[in-house]
Amino acid sequence: MNYMEIAEKAMKGTTTIGIVCSDGIVMGADSRATMDTFIASSEAIKIYKINDKLGLTVAGEVGGAEYLAKLLKVQNDSYMMEEKVPLNPTSATSILHIILQENKMFPFLVQLLVGGLNKETPELYSIDPIGGYTKESKFTSTGSGSLTALGYLEEVYRKDITVQEATKVVAKALKIAMKRDAATGDRTNIVTITKNGYKELPQEEIEKLLK
Repeated sequence: MNYMEIAEKAMKGTTTIGIVCSDGIVMGADSRATMDTFIASSEAIKIYKINDKLGLTVAGEVGGAEYLAKLLKVQNDSYMMEEKVPLNPTSATSILHIILQENKMFPFLVQLLVGGLNKETPELYSIDPIGGYTKESKFTSTGSGSLTALGYLEEVYRKDITVQEATKVVAKALKIAMKRDAATGDRTNIVTITKNGYKELPQEEIEKLLK
């Protein structure tokens, strides 16, 4: 199996979602990790807290995703010491762009979503394996279940959607993806990022959203 075939398999699993809301950002992901047709884990971490106003979702190979998340946290700590402010989505995306571009000959096999607040403005970026990025004004999704999720998001998204409303939208979009994509499954994880900070929704709250 050549490098591109390995890359293609690594990029297929998972569904992650990001939504831009009137009052913040909502991000969600499943917890299934696959190796081709084998379910390797039902407790994979795919959403990382970088700071109180910034989060990162990952789809793709686990090692590279964990490395990039840890590296971004280190960069945030360094930025805090030097500039006295945390990384925002724009600066975090710029850092990841440079890292991924420097490794484009043998890229990290990941798709990333960077979301959070830049001062008080919600921002969401989608980043490909070689550092290309798009600033999303509404929503986006990555991974093998993304086409199913995007169809639903396209139907229900409103420009004035609130974080509270978007949590239910993300929960349902992930539920739909899980029904149609074998590589998406197990637990639903959702986080919100608002002026009040970064919050991981408890599982009991997510279960209520899915009813």
